[in-house]
Amino acid sequence: MTESAFDLTESARTGVELCRQGRWDQGFRTLCQVANADRQRAKLPSVFYSYLGLGMARYEKRYDDGEKLCQRAIEIEFFEPENYLNLAKVYGLRGKRPQAVEALRKGLQIDGSHQQLRDMLLELGVRKKPVLSFLSRDNPLNRLLGRIRHDVSSRPKRSSSRS
Repeated sequence: MTESAFDLTESARTGVELCRQGRWDQGFRTLCQVANADRQRAKLPSVFYSYLGLGMARYEKRYDDGEKLCQRAIEIEFFEPENYLNLAKVYGLRGKRPQAVEALRKGLQIDGSHQQLRDMLLELGVRKKPVLSFLSRDNPLNRLLGRIRHDVSSRPKRSSSRS
């Protein structure tokens, strides 16, 4: 007896929700069962693919497959910020920091208030561009100017009103 498309969709949603709650052991197992049972190519939610991809990368070290599934999720539903978050996490697992930052920025273009995207971007410690872009970041002049820029921008603002 095969599962109906409705049952697969509900199981996919359950698996995604378990992953969101941090219950990856159950959630990833459920997502894998859905993927194995989906012989008729049911119309599954895009986040199913991104969570399945993240799980493959995280728990099975199948980084290429995980990345492809996360990208497929974005192709299906490019306006879902969570898909960009999961793609960024896969990139992070692969050590692809610039691609992770780019995925996070694209997700924030869709939803600038998405807290998990913002948190991960802060966690990665995104640096500002070098002051003199034609010189390397490690160039002594860029390092000096970068320190000056940092000092100036982190100073407390002075009030312009005089008593």
